Amino acid sequence: MITSTIEAQLPEAQEVSVTGDTLKAELADGRAISVPLAWYPRLVHATREDRDNWEIIGDGQGIRWPGLDEDLSVEGLIAGRPSKQSQRSFKRWLEAKRAGRSVLLCDLTAAGRESDGGK
Repeated sequence: MITSTIEAQLPEAQEVSVTGDTLKAELADGRAISVPLAWYPRLVHATREDRDNWEIIGDGQGIRWPGLDEDLSVEGLIAGRPSKQSQRSFKRWLEAKRAGRSVLLCDLTAAGRESDGGK
């Protein structure tokens, strides 16, 4: 039996825009991917300035918001995968953000381990 495999190559992200309810990524192959902003709570709760401060990473395979410590992959956008951040972790991030502190994911992970008694 002869089988064929298809190698899918993901297009690179080129441009990003965030509105009040949508994240839109323009891709190098001409497609535009729009997903609900509600899928990404950090972007929902970000300031306009933070939302507009994005950069292309990984040779176009991802998008990063440095001020939010948020990274999204083109593959995830195409596949329709929302954020998998736990509510507990997001709550700690949001509290820190509202208090004017910059918190990275590694800080939240460490804080979670401490509050769980190191388990």
